[in-house]
Amino acid sequence: MTADVTGEPGDFAVATEGLTKRFHQQVAVNAVDLLVPRGAVYGFLGPNGSGKTTTIRMLLGLIRPTAGRHRLLGMTMPERAGDVLPLVGSLVEGPAFHPYLSARANLVRLDCVDRHADPRTTRVRIDGALDRVGLLAAADKKYRAYSLGMRQRLAIAGALLAPRELLVLDEPTNGLDPQGTREVRHLIGSLAEDGATVLVSSHLLSEVEQVCTHIGVMHVGRLLTQGPIEQVRAVGEARARVVTDRPQEAARVLRRLGLTEVALETGLATGTLGTLAPEKVVVALVQDGVPVSGFSVERPSLEDLFVSLTGEGFNVSG
Repeated sequence: MTADVTGEPGDFAVATEGLTKRFHQQVAVNAVDLLVPRGAVYGFLGPNGSGKTTTIRMLLGLIRPTAGRHRLLGMTMPERAGDVLPLVGSLVEGPAFHPYLSARANLVRLDCVDRHADPRTTRVRIDGALDRVGLLAAADKKYRAYSLGMRQRLAIAGALLAPRELLVLDEPTNGLDPQGTREVRHLIGSLAEDGATVLVSSHLLSEVEQVCTHIGVMHVGRLLTQGPIEQVRAVGEARARVVTDRPQEAARVLRRLGLTEVALETGLATGTLGTLAPEKVVVALVQDGVPVSGFSVERPSLEDLFVSLTGEGFNVSG
């Protein structure tokens, strides 16, 4: 199942065709057609072991695909890697810095190995990146004294030492406490507001729902669905929720209208809408004299969608 992802090739910051990776007899990524629109915050979702990191490593040229091809920012990889990768910032499999050096000193070392970086602007760019992630005041603190959330933000600062059109962040909130997760989430939102395309992989569905405009769902190496988040969620069946002190009568009306999976609770009747317009349910209830103190339409969560696509929970793949 794939939501609407139509567009010209240049409309996509990331585009893959049949991207596949085998390790001996194991297929880790199986014919993935990933389309990340320019300017999107794309949530690359899947349980641990579903193939997200392997896909990202192929996108960045860290490993070669067994089959398929892909483009970053409209340029073919790996042929145009030298042109496109300076425009791409990434965080893959967690931050790695020297613990005995300060945050600033770590970024200086990182900047020195970038052949595209201008050494005359190193200090200004490093301070700008640290300020962007909220770490300028802690720039001279040793990395080993940083909290996990600060370490993740420092890694993102490293990806921001030069202007980037595309940011690829692999599990940027992994292991963070709620405050650290909020900090990274807000940072991702601000990067997108400045015009960057952000591809963020995660197994935390609730976080993705709060920040992403588009999603793609991986399971056992396959891309199950992708598209604008509301469009993907709309594929799941919506349920009408009627709050009333006469739920039996409300349930009778719901069944008459053709709603399925009608269920009763104390003061509540629910049913799957199908193609029926929600306003018709309210009209029918009122016409039948059923008192309605509350009415809402509930869309399935991303986890509900994943379960409906795979028949299993969102804990681990493979």
